[in-house]
Amino acid sequence: MKDIVVFFGLTASGKSYLAKIWSERNGYPYFNTDVIRKQLAGADCTEQCKESYEAGLYSPEYSRKTYDAMLMNACKVQGDNSVSRLVLDGSYQRRVERSRVRERFLGICNVYFILCFCNEKVTQKRLVERIMDPSAVSDGRWEIYLQQKTTFEKPDELLPEQLLELDTNASLEYLIDRLEIFLSMSGR
Repeated sequence: MKDIVVFFGLTASGKSYLAKIWSERNGYPYFNTDVIRKQLAGADCTEQCKESYEAGLYSPEYSRKTYDAMLMNACKVQGDNSVSRLVLDGSYQRRVERSRVRERFLGICNVYFILCFCNEKVTQKRLVERIMDPSAVSDGRWEIYLQQKTTFEKPDELLPEQLLELDTNASLEYLIDRLEIFLSMSGR
């Protein structure tokens, strides 16, 4: 059975960094909500959108459209027999979005969730670096982080064998080792 690995968490939690590197190292298909959201809008992926929390491209309606497209992409790739794992990368801050992934692939794929987090000092540093990076895809800013922090729904619906929590302030190699161990143990 194939694996779908969902990296999720607040903005600047390190989820996209870890997900992208891990998927590239292993040749896994990788889908990112920031990229898909901007593709749907016809915008360049690195174009910065300064919209407020849950407005414009980040409105609940547009977010629904984005997560629907993520699921469609996952369904297309899931049917490819040469693919053993695929990676979904987004905040998945609402329980309903996580449940939609689990329900869609119930009995078809193993679905694992990797909750990425870090302390606020690291978050602030990453957000400052992101503002200076012309190749950054994410539009996350400090005010967005603060809003997400109040609305993020804890993943208490997930079983321990479905969820790995990673403090991304650790080294990349340590995080990848933890990820590999978790997936090998859960896949038994």
